Amino acid sequence: MKKTNILLAVVIIIAVCFVWFMATRNHVVNLEEEVNLRQSNVETVLQRRADLIPNLVETAKGYAKHEQAVFTAIAEARASLSSSIQSGDLEKIAQANGELDAAINQFLAVAENYPELKSDQHFMALMDELSGTENRISVARQYYNEAVQKYNKYIRKWPQLIWGFKQLPYFEADESAHTVPSVNFD
Repeated sequence: MKKTNILLAVVIIIAVCFVWFMATRNHVVNLEEEVNLRQSNVETVLQRRADLIPNLVETAKGYAKHEQAVFTAIAEARASLSSSIQSGDLEKIAQANGELDAAINQFLAVAENYPELKSDQHFMALMDELSGTENRISVARQYYNEAVQKYNKYIRKWPQLIWGFKQLPYFEADESAHTVPSVNFD
């Protein structure tokens, strides 16, 4: 009878440990998938912006024919972002996004020099779309970083940290975002 009780206690302890392990593992999988979803949302909105850019550029080309260098920079940055999104590498995506941000800033500076372009209805509608997309990107990045924070906090706590799960990276701003842009109304 005593051996049966000991065997039963060992089986119960093993069962409890197994259930705890499975529950912990499943929770980590759920958190990781939340991060993957949020990363996909960021990539989707970045792709939306990349898809809007050619329409904006084509509208502006008619007004600013001699600004070809800016249009080329935008096309190259857009292509780089699209290929980075396809790769799924968060570092490459962030770098390509920074390049596109810089190209868009150049484009906006050029657009300021053409009052007739700024009054074009199609151009204004595209700029509104781009502005809305920029807001979506900001929100998607915030949700992604919140999901990463939740995941990283969970896996770094005892007893999850004994399983050796790897921390996930945050979506960080490009170095150029730390520089205040100069505005010149001359």
